[in-house]
Amino acid sequence: MQHETNTAIARDIMLGFADRTGLTSTDNAPRRYLWTDAHAVCNFLSLYRNTSNERYRRLALDLIDQVHHVLGKHRGDDARHGWISGLSDEEGEKHPTAGGLRIGKTLNERRADEAYDERLEWDRDGQYFHYLTKWMHALYRASVVLEQPRFHRWAIELAKAAHAGFVRAPLPDGRKRLVWKMSIDLSYPLVPSSGLHDPLDGYITCNELAFSSPGTADLSELPSLGTEIRELHAMLEDQRWATDDPLGIGGLLFDACRSFQLIAAGHTGMLGIARTLTRDIQNSLPAFAGQFALGYPAGHRLAFRELGLSIGLHGVERMQRIAAAELQLVEKSLRKALDQLETHVALGMAIETFWSDPANQRGATWSDHQDINSVMLATSLLPDEFLSIFDG
Repeated sequence: MQHETNTAIARDIMLGFADRTGLTSTDNAPRRYLWTDAHAVCNFLSLYRNTSNERYRRLALDLIDQVHHVLGKHRGDDARHGWISGLSDEEGEKHPTAGGLRIGKTLNERRADEAYDERLEWDRDGQYFHYLTKWMHALYRASVVLEQPRFHRWAIELAKAAHAGFVRAPLPDGRKRLVWKMSIDLSYPLVPSSGLHDPLDGYITCNELAFSSPGTADLSELPSLGTEIRELHAMLEDQRWATDDPLGIGGLLFDACRSFQLIAAGHTGMLGIARTLTRDIQNSLPAFAGQFALGYPAGHRLAFRELGLSIGLHGVERMQRIAAAELQLVEKSLRKALDQLETHVALGMAIETFWSDPANQRGATWSDHQDINSVMLATSLLPDEFLSIFDG
């Protein structure tokens, strides 16, 4: 009964989002934002799976197409035109992710010779590595659910473009690193610092794409991600990912959930990552809970950051099932750690319940970020497709 209720709520959220952002309404110009749209694709896939209604399959396909034709091309207020990859119109249609994808921010990017302004930079366009990994994942899920092998290819082409654009010169110890934000054409860094979780996201996502599944492309016909995986793995050495940010903890849970699925698929080399992730998540959750942020009224909270955590916590049960089925691989201490994570699942339900209440959606912190807030609420209500790599 609850699943049917969640499906109905998510349906209304996603149909409103599709109309409001110009996916289904000709009265609204397309308004695409890569992070939100990656979650939205997975939500439409969930609705399609749950209802068998072709409408949601079509919406997923249309959203992928619109993202590529909006965020894969230069902005309307830019002197440049066409695909940001520099490919011709014909070749760009065949390889829409070959140059990466824009974030979809309100303002155009900062020129290479323009002074940095931290406040303005949050509203300026460019490319974020961790947004690109989310879109790679959405494309891969679409390739599986909709049996569209070209999406798998486009995800790999995006992975290669992102890696080539974001990887910078070696650190003093010889390892390479990823920068936080790149220009629209990937020619210069906009924010040269490194994101804490970007190499981890990249490593797990590239491993996800390196596995074949029914409906995806024959891997022998696809470009190899071997170099990208090796270089990203080197960036993970001695890293610690603990954080008190709810969105960051949710991202760690998402990565942990995928690492367990890869282990179940035979990628035993992911066990070390799974151990470290589980430990750092255990350290992170009390740090966030200790802030007492969930006791504040809605006007002092950011829904999408909290909903990132609730989405990730939905993955704990899946990890436990995999651990129980893989007794010969997953040691007892790791299974015990997952049981301890289960004690925090109620925290995710509390977040989901709070933001499902219309009274808590009336303030500016909800309306100012309506698209990302509402879409991530729908993902939390129907998390299966977003948290999945393979079917079954």
